[in-house]
Amino acid sequence: MARPAQRAAGDAPALLSIGQVLARLTPEFPDLSSSKLRFLEERGLVSPARTASGYRKFSPADVDRLRAVLGMQRDHYLPLKVIKKYFADLDAGLDPAFPGTVPAGSILGSRHYRRDELLREAGADAELLQDAVSASLLPAADMYGDEALTVLRALAELRRSGIEPRHLRGFRAAAEREIGLIETALVPIARRNDVSSKARTAELAREIAAQLDVVRGSIIRSSIARLRP
Repeated sequence: MARPAQRAAGDAPALLSIGQVLARLTPEFPDLSSSKLRFLEERGLVSPARTASGYRKFSPADVDRLRAVLGMQRDHYLPLKVIKKYFADLDAGLDPAFPGTVPAGSILGSRHYRRDELLREAGADAELLQDAVSASLLPAADMYGDEALTVLRALAELRRSGIEPRHLRGFRAAAEREIGLIETALVPIARRNDVSSKARTAELAREIAAQLDVVRGSIIRSSIARLRP
C-alpha cells in the first residue's frame, strides 16, 4: 500500500519555496522580493500552500499566476484590484476581456519590437516615431514593448485627423503634474522606508493613476458631448 502512495506523491508537481520562486522570476522581474511575494499573497493574487511549520510552498500554477500578475503590472501599469478581478473571473469560468488595450494572449509577457518591427506593426513611418520621441511621448530606444506599440498606433490614427505629436507636448507636462500629485499623496507611506511600505507605495501609485484616468476620461467625454450639434 505504501508504494502506490509514494508514486502518487512523486507524480505530483514539485512545490517551491519563496527562494526558489525568486530564483525563477527575478531574471524577468529584477525588483521582485520576498516581501513583494508576501504582499501579493495578502492582496489575494496568489494562495500558496503552507507546510506544518508555516512555510509557504508554491505550485507551478502559482508561479505562472505570479508571472502573469507581475507582467500585467510592469507592462500595462494595472492596479492589483483590476488584476485580481480579472483572474477571479477567469477562475470562475468566465471569459473576461483583458483589462487594457493589449490582447489577452500577451498577458504572460510583453513582446519586444525592434524599431523596424514597431513601425511595421503600428503602420507608422520613421518620421512619426522621431516626432513622438521629440515630443517626449515615446523614449528613444532600440527595442520597444507593447505600450509603445499602442501609443504609436494611436499617434498614427491621430495624424490622419491632422493631430501631430508636437500638438501633444502638453500631455507630458500634464502627466508630470499628475505624477507630482501622486508623489505628494504617497509621502506618508514612503516615509516609513521599509520593504513592505515600498511594495504598498508602488501599488497605491497605480491605483491613484487609475482613478486619475477615470476623472480625465470623464472630463474629455463631457467636453465631447458639448461638441455635438
